[in-house]
Amino acid sequence: MSEQSTQTVADVKQGLERVGYLADEPAALVSYLAQELGKPVLVEGPAGVGKTELAKAISRATDRPLIRLQCYEGLDEAKALYEWNYRKQLLRIQATDEDSWDDIFAEDFLLSRPLLAAIASSEPVVLLIDEIDKTDQEFEAMLLEVLSDFQISIPELGVIEARTHPIVVLTSNNSRELTEALKRRCLYLWLDYPEIEREMEIVRLHAPEIDERLARRLVEVVHMVRQLDLKKPPSIAESIDWARALLLLGADDLDSSVFARTMSIIVKHRTDIDLVAERVGVQLGGPPGLEAEAAG
Repeated sequence: MSEQSTQTVADVKQGLERVGYLADEPAALVSYLAQELGKPVLVEGPAGVGKTELAKAISRATDRPLIRLQCYEGLDEAKALYEWNYRKQLLRIQATDEDSWDDIFAEDFLLSRPLLAAIASSEPVVLLIDEIDKTDQEFEAMLLEVLSDFQISIPELGVIEARTHPIVVLTSNNSRELTEALKRRCLYLWLDYPEIEREMEIVRLHAPEIDERLARRLVEVVHMVRQLDLKKPPSIAESIDWARALLLLGADDLDSSVFARTMSIIVKHRTDIDLVAERVGVQLGGPPGLEAEAAG
C-alpha cells in the first residue's frame, strides 16, 4: 500500500484501457482498492467474461511481472508452494561427508513454486490464482496464511515473509462455494457478460477495422446464442475471434449463410451446434436445412 498515492479510480480505469482492457466501474474500483489497501481480490463469474484477463491487464498496467498459479483438482502444496530438490540433495550427500549434510535444507536446494515465488520476489508482482474453485477446502486453508500475512512457513527454514507486497487476484467460475474464511480476506468482484454496447466497444477495441454495423450485428447474435441452454456459452474472447474471422473472410454482413459457415468459432459442442443452428439460424432468416449446413 502506498502511503502517498495520488492515483484515483479513474486513473486505474484509464490505465487498464491503455493496455486493452475496458473495465466497468466496479472492476476499476476493485482494482484500485486492491492496490491501495493491499488486499487480495476474488473475481467470480461465468467462464469467459474476462476474469483472468483482468489480472493480466493489472500486470501490464502496473508494469509488474505476472506469476500465475493454475489450479486444478488434486493440486497440492508441493506444486503450489515449494518442493525440495531431492536429486540435488542426494548428489550433495553422495559428494560430501556426513558433517556437511545439514545444509541440504538451505535455499539453494529449494524449488520455488508460484506462491513462494510471489512471496519471495524482490520486485512487486501480480499473483494470479486462477480457478481456485477447482481445488478443495484443504488447499484453501493452506492459502489463508499466504493471503492473511503474506508469508509462508517452511519447517526446515522457518518463515519467509514477503519482500514486496504482491497484488493478488483469485478467479472462480463459481463451480463450488468457497469458504467464508477465504472470502473474508478478499475484496469481491462479480463479472458477468457485458451488455451489448460494452461488448461492442470491446470487440472494436481488439478488431478496430470491423464496421460498426457488423460489430453490432455480431454482438447481438452472440447475445442471442448466450440466452440458449448451452454446454458452453461463447466467451468475450470468442466474440473477438469471430470478428477477426469475419474481417479475414471479407464479410460485410452476418446473414444466415455466413453464420452457418462460421458459427463453430463461437459454438464448440456438437449438441450446441444443432441447437444454435435451429434457434438462431431461423431468426437470421436461414432456409430449411441450415442445421445440416452448419453441422457439416
